[in-house]
Amino acid sequence: MSTATDKIRLAKAASLALGQANTLRKNEALHAISRLLPIRADEIIQANQKDIERGLAEGLSSGLQDRLRLDETRIAALAAAVNQIATLPDPVGQVVRGSTLPNGLVISQTRVPFGVVGAIYEARPNVTIDIAALAIKSGNSVVLRGGTAAENTNLVLVKVLQEALASVGLPADAVQTVDDFGRQGAVEMMQARGLVDVLIPRGSASLIKAVVSESKVPVIETGDGVVHIFLDASAREDWAVEIVHNSKTQRPAVCNALETLLVHESVAPSLLPKVLQRLVASGVTIHGCETTRELFAEAVPATEEDWSAEYYSLDLAVKVVSGLDEALEHIAKYSTHHTESIITEDVANAERFLAEVDSAVVMVNSATRFTDGGEFGFGAEVGISTQKLHARGPMGLQELTSTKWIVRGAGQTRA
Repeated sequence: MSTATDKIRLAKAASLALGQANTLRKNEALHAISRLLPIRADEIIQANQKDIERGLAEGLSSGLQDRLRLDETRIAALAAAVNQIATLPDPVGQVVRGSTLPNGLVISQTRVPFGVVGAIYEARPNVTIDIAALAIKSGNSVVLRGGTAAENTNLVLVKVLQEALASVGLPADAVQTVDDFGRQGAVEMMQARGLVDVLIPRGSASLIKAVVSESKVPVIETGDGVVHIFLDASAREDWAVEIVHNSKTQRPAVCNALETLLVHESVAPSLLPKVLQRLVASGVTIHGCETTRELFAEAVPATEEDWSAEYYSLDLAVKVVSGLDEALEHIAKYSTHHTESIITEDVANAERFLAEVDSAVVMVNSATRFTDGGEFGFGAEVGISTQKLHARGPMGLQELTSTKWIVRGAGQTRA
């Protein structure tokens, strides 16, 4: 291919056949992907190691290194996720609503594929499989720009995806990568209005901002995750300690990891040291407000920048607040509208938090790490949308469809 646009055109042509494929054939493709991934694990891991070594040489952050790394366990998890997607209902053809008009016309709003889904992302080879599998099940072709950091890994993964499609009689061209065109490939994707139907960026705030501002293609905006937990006055100690620890340390380099902890001043003296000691024992650095530092000497001073930081690391900003009102004000000011959670046994405060926090996912007494397509039962996710149009929160199969109106008549004309 001489240009990225040539590849995009191939994906567009392939989308016509894939969009008409029945559920059985699409599921056969997914099962083929799931079988091939562990078979090709050695090849995938060797390619991934090249990317890891280059990342280390170029000073790639520890968080991005974690996102980049694939091993046998993660490859097996990807294969399992693809199999789970095959078990989910096919959204294509689902009737959203419908009726019979007084004149006898039968109308129905029916789910249809977008056509071509574009994805621009960084150092996340798992996204290559997740998005492609969801796209195939929802009848869409996919064009991928996975970034230089994962270029070798993604090249092998795309070959696996294309081989699986071809093995069941579906067009291999339905999965394309423009990585070999570098930045120009991303530019051509963003300019491919009429060829790419929707574009989904996943990665840093700067990448997402660039795609949103430069694209002529409709964009579903995913967001960075400045994620909050508020420990209310009635927070159970055992829940607080475990939920905060899990939210921060279970996998710190992902967008649903906790970044800012807010604590009610009435329980801070008794509760906060226990919560923070558990975190520090796991290697977390505490960036605390003045009151936090008085209660916990190991904390370093928090700056204004800490309240809006998505660390991708074992760092946590901590602030003691006067109550729910101040917690809500802080979240409204610094949140990226991704995920927020309150730990409380006060039903009124829980309901107020759920009602007033303007984020894609709002939780009560739960770790923030559950904001995830796999955990929500979607098999995988395209991303976590922090905008409000069409899709919000973890995006699965239905979010990769549009609708069209089907009208069936028997000779009716309009008076």
